[in-house]
Amino acid sequence: MPQNSSKNVAVIGAGSAGLVTARELQREGHSVVVFERENQLGGTWVYTPATESDPVGIDPNREIVHSSLYSSLRVNLPREVMGFGDYPFVAKKKPGRDPRRYPGHGEVLNYLNDFAVDFGIIGVVRFGMEVGFVGKMENGKWKVSCRKRENDVVFTNEEYDAVVICNGHYTEPRIADIPGIEVWPGKQIHSHNYRVPDPFRDQVVVLIGGAASATDISREIAEVAKEVHISSRSATSEVPMKLPGYDNIWLHNMIEAVGSDGGVNFQDGSKILADIILHCTGYKYHFPFLETIGIVTVDDNCVGPLYKHVFPPAFAPSLSFVGLPWKVIPFFLCELQSKWIAGVLSGRISLPSKEDMNADIEAFYSSMAASCIPKRYTHNMDDSQFDYDDWLAARCGSPPSEEWRKQMYFISRKNKKTLPETYRDEWDDDDLIIQAHEDFVKYIPELSQEQKLSR
Repeated sequence: MPQNSSKNVAVIGAGSAGLVTARELQREGHSVVVFERENQLGGTWVYTPATESDPVGIDPNREIVHSSLYSSLRVNLPREVMGFGDYPFVAKKKPGRDPRRYPGHGEVLNYLNDFAVDFGIIGVVRFGMEVGFVGKMENGKWKVSCRKRENDVVFTNEEYDAVVICNGHYTEPRIADIPGIEVWPGKQIHSHNYRVPDPFRDQVVVLIGGAASATDISREIAEVAKEVHISSRSATSEVPMKLPGYDNIWLHNMIEAVGSDGGVNFQDGSKILADIILHCTGYKYHFPFLETIGIVTVDDNCVGPLYKHVFPPAFAPSLSFVGLPWKVIPFFLCELQSKWIAGVLSGRISLPSKEDMNADIEAFYSSMAASCIPKRYTHNMDDSQFDYDDWLAARCGSPPSEEWRKQMYFISRKNKKTLPETYRDEWDDDDLIIQAHEDFVKYIPELSQEQKLSR
């Protein structure tokens, strides 16, 4: 690909990944159109009280509600860590803003709106546009079929040199496989459709899951529910245990089966009669519009084959994905992925040959298999995310992750596990906050004066 080659690029989705991708593509000199099915930007950070007609989210004909936010949600990363590298997520002294270090979801949406305005992205976003098809044409370009959701029946076709998929992965629920569920008479709901605790009042609830949403939601519904029983792979006790500090939350290991009497039997030998099963069991990657004649697939929640979670070798670099990894700092990672994509598309950054990319993918899959890591954890990074971020940064000619960002992330992660009720409001890493703000002065000069006044 010729160096400094400008491309006409379609970006699917105007959430955090799509917005930063649009910015990086524009910075590299590309022409960008962002397709967003909703009428505002923000993706999963747009809260709505609306829920889907199918509470477990498996009916393919249901009206899709994109957001998975619940009303009380607060972020589980400190805002210093969470923001884009050159656009710090600092508290703003404006009416209606949330200054907390771990703010509510509305503050994140405000931050993304600020980002879009400050970098002139809103003008390239087509709101209310549903993408029905993305596929490669014989001439090497990509066909994107789209329509206005509110009033168009017919899809119109457009051609692009490249497509970047940024449609998120918090919309298509994963449901636990429970023996006997077809005869169990109670209600089921996935956390995707959880908004407020009121519907659980005086109910006996079985909540499946052990990640962040399960922790938050179980505590919240316990305030109104009769009983909450958490079923999790991470439960280590062979008998049910009460959660310390709560009179009506019990911890169990996995569900063995459920029955027509409303009973839920756990592998620890206990049984309870439950009214509701709440699945906090995560999500599936879902690209219903993408046609690659079977080359790019989703198998057990592994999107592949992808070189470094971004480029499918058969279509690289004209097809790419941003934001697939999880257990990461998402905004920061998406920024680096999109810098890489933008530089590759312009010819400034080169990719390995298709053969070498495929060999790298096979080596990665083999290492997972050798370590007995299930395929569904292909995009789970966790401890390896900073090595990945720094690899991307090196490709792009960007500096590596700041040391304070790494330390702050690991401290926050530890506190989230050991102090789940208080970690958002109590911390002991003020020295790292100072280091972060010293870095932020490069992008927000007025912070320097604020720091002087606070000393």
